[in-house]
Amino acid sequence: MRSGIGFDTHRLVDHRKLILGGVEIPHSQGLLGHSDADVLTHAIMDALLGAIADGDIGQHFPDTDPQWAGADSILLLKAVTARLREKGWQIGNIDATVLAERPKLMPHIPEMRNRLAEAMGIPTENVSVKATTVEGLGAIGRREGISAMAIATVTPTP
Repeated sequence: MRSGIGFDTHRLVDHRKLILGGVEIPHSQGLLGHSDADVLTHAIMDALLGAIADGDIGQHFPDTDPQWAGADSILLLKAVTARLREKGWQIGNIDATVLAERPKLMPHIPEMRNRLAEAMGIPTENVSVKATTVEGLGAIGRREGISAMAIATVTPTP
């Protein structure tokens, strides 16, 4: 078994949709990024790539490449999952935490878990998503952005 850690942060801005775990969350702002800026899905992708020592999402989906402009991160997660399988790995589980002061994410977590599990082709019970605040501290506490961190376990395909 191997494990990998992923982390991502994006700035909150006006006139963008807020997408987390492939789910559009009603909010007055969204995350700024080259793709849809889904920090949760990005952290999971980096954790998976890290588990097999295969670079990071910036290497596979660079923000300098126009083909990834506005990309749906769930589709990118599907591509990362396919890459893992091609290299002889299967996903065991994902544990992720979103750090945000607002909006409250608890009502959206079941849908996020389902979307992420479906994209990776694993059971929903193998995907944990949690949300927490940072008690008003730092840029996240000032509601300037949202971060996510994730750990993934993978095992060789039998």
